[in-house]
Amino acid sequence: MIRVLLAEDMHMVRGALVALLDLEPDIKVVAEAATGDEIVPAALEHEPDVAVIDVELPGVDGLTAAAELRRRVPRCRVLIVTSYGRPGNVRRAFAAQASGFMVKDAPPGELAAAIRRVAAGERVVDPQLAVAALEVVESPLKPRELEVLRRFAEGEDVEQIAQGLFLSVGTVRNYLTQIVTALQARNRLHAVRIAQDAGWL
Repeated sequence: MIRVLLAEDMHMVRGALVALLDLEPDIKVVAEAATGDEIVPAALEHEPDVAVIDVELPGVDGLTAAAELRRRVPRCRVLIVTSYGRPGNVRRAFAAQASGFMVKDAPPGELAAAIRRVAAGERVVDPQLAVAALEVVESPLKPRELEVLRRFAEGEDVEQIAQGLFLSVGTVRNYLTQIVTALQARNRLHAVRIAQDAGWL
């Protein structure tokens, strides 16, 4: 019996996935999590074989939680599921030592098959996503520019970024202008989306 932890913040989706997996004779959902912060405590308590984790979770995001889970509960393998098949997310998932990555619009039967393969020690990833992930270029941004953009993406305004990084407001504005130019973005929000899609943030 493959013991599964399911982390998904949308209750209806999580309920549907649990019902789907409960139809499988060799898979049992032993724990559920609605936020990234609940994953490691649930895994420590229920000792699952595979954790199925959504990327977009409240609190700690799914990829950060996956990396922490692999560190704290190394025997538990991780299968990342997401609505967004961004190549950058695939790269981040494998950097977090996930064993698999699949998009939510895959046929329902593929989830159970992926869980079995991950539990058996295999790697599972959509071939087109894998190729796209390999083709993503390295970030043209310098480390400080990435840090400014990361803080902006997390909702900090120019003044907060300046305070947090001990910079002047003018310097932060200059960094943001340089970032938009370097990424050939239309504006700051577009720059964030470009960097997220590429997995640089």
